[in-house]
Amino acid sequence: MSQPRLSDTGRYLRRLGFDTPPAPTLDTLRQLQWRHTAEFPFETLSTLLRQPVAIDLESVERKVFEQGRGGYCYELNQLFLALLQALGFEARGITGRVVINAPEGAWPARTHRLSLVTFDGVRYITDVGFGGMVPTAPLLLDSRDIQVTPHEPFRIEDNEDGYLLRANVAGEWRPMYLFDLQRQQDIDYTLGNWYVCSHPESPFMGRLMVSRTGDGLRKTLNGNSYAVHKMGQESERRSITDADELIDLLENEFGLRVPPRELLRPAVEGLLQL
Repeated sequence: MSQPRLSDTGRYLRRLGFDTPPAPTLDTLRQLQWRHTAEFPFETLSTLLRQPVAIDLESVERKVFEQGRGGYCYELNQLFLALLQALGFEARGITGRVVINAPEGAWPARTHRLSLVTFDGVRYITDVGFGGMVPTAPLLLDSRDIQVTPHEPFRIEDNEDGYLLRANVAGEWRPMYLFDLQRQQDIDYTLGNWYVCSHPESPFMGRLMVSRTGDGLRKTLNGNSYAVHKMGQESERRSITDADELIDLLENEFGLRVPPRELLRPAVEGLLQL
């Protein structure tokens, strides 16, 4: 089965600061991942509005490049994988189970998508769609050492059925997600995405989560709680109580072209009343 292809690779690369296609090297992958998390926000405006999320490549390209939006893992990591494959990387999609804020030993549904990239038999995971704790560099799969990134340090641990990714947040090694290398087909992503954007018990339903990285910082919005996390410094946090202020924040701090305000405002006001 042929992989879906990007409609305009040049447009995508220009957003990431490349005038010509870069060579498929580890250094290129590092630059692409770091720039991607800064350029394309993670956001759940669609699930806040309880709208279905289409994850075919054409729909994702339209949303991101023509509608000025971001997306979540099934969108951003699919887009990124298509770019990597177009550039000649040996890369494929894999999935994981998010355990951030879950009790130790939890085994939640497979609702995270990321990618495996191999250079001469050396394997890395790359991820541009994990919200406020997205790794900003590829991580060496078969190392158990602490791995530095432009943001927090991460480490990969062996798990009975695969691997566990942890990040060092405020001096504590917090679990992020469990994952394995099982081959995935489009139907696997379709099922996981359907749960995330349609199931009443999905943690994304009716919720607003937005994040974007910058040089030495992360910006996050969780509901009405806005934070700027600067590496090595105290986080700056504030609560937003006005719907228009929150929508302005989406536009100005996260660079999103938001849906029409008459559509978005009632959902944001509902959020602020919770």
